Amino acid sequence: MGYNASPCCSEQHPVTLGIFAAVFLLLVLAALSQAVVVVRQGHEYTLERFGRFTMALRPGFSLIIPFVDRIGRRINMMEQVLDIPGQEIITKDNAIVAVDGVVFYQVLDAAKAAYEVADLYSAIVNLTTTNLRTVMGSMDLDETLSQRDAINARLLTVVDAATNPWGLKITRVELKDIRPPADIVNAMGRQMKAEREKRANILEAEGLRASEILRAEGAKQSQILQSEGRREAAFRDAEARERAAEAEAKATSMVSAAVASGDPQALNYFVAQKYVDAMQAFATSPNAKTVFMPFEASALVGSLGGIGDLVRAVRPDVENAVTPPPPPRRKMPFE
Repeated sequence: MGYNASPCCSEQHPVTLGIFAAVFLLLVLAALSQAVVVVRQGHEYTLERFGRFTMALRPGFSLIIPFVDRIGRRINMMEQVLDIPGQEIITKDNAIVAVDGVVFYQVLDAAKAAYEVADLYSAIVNLTTTNLRTVMGSMDLDETLSQRDAINARLLTVVDAATNPWGLKITRVELKDIRPPADIVNAMGRQMKAEREKRANILEAEGLRASEILRAEGAKQSQILQSEGRREAAFRDAEARERAAEAEAKATSMVSAAVASGDPQALNYFVAQKYVDAMQAFATSPNAKTVFMPFEASALVGSLGGIGDLVRAVRPDVENAVTPPPPPRRKMPFE
């Protein structure tokens, strides 16, 4: 008796072959997907072969061995900003201030950044925080508020040197805000107000001082000019008196010479001139409108007559001139 294959079994062979073909095709596609790697610009991927780092894949298209090689870490190579959370710091003069900041960094070596430190971001934050406490804790409150650039420079130097083994470059470290306590802020406000009032008082005092100095200089210069004027006037007056004295002395010497030569008319002329000057002074005086003269008025007329005799002696052509007779003497009430 012979064995005959059933029609059902003959129909299952094509189905099984189709399933195997589909599975194989899926495996090929999966292998191709594992073998092709596209790295975006600004990033680098670490390649691990059986768990060991072999190379860093640059931006672009790369092929790897499926199921043998795999992508380890995806590292951002662009410059990044990391916020430093706010914290309270005690300064050198025991003042408590709240500080926060930012760190700018860039990964230069993807392998070191991936395998030299476990948590890169946490390591940068903790390192910056501890160094920030160290730097600001060695400074007074006034220095921390006025020397931000110095603090930033010191932090940059220290943190950059510490993160160099991790393949990082710290480009900048900036303090965003420094917040002293409210009582210290109020005290600083009062101090600033007192300092400004002090400056205003100093400027006002300096202005008054300069004004007094200028006023004193002006008064001094005025007194000097007045003294020079009085000196010049006194010199001129003395010179005028000297010339008048010289003229008086010359006239006196001439009269004395005339009297010595036997001519008494010159003396009468000299006395009459003094009488006339005295009368002129009385007439031009602003203090009196009425003048009582308790002297003999005929003496003035006699003096005038003496002057006439002197003139006739000098000029003979007037000898025939008629001399008015002297007025009669009036008796005064008290005589």
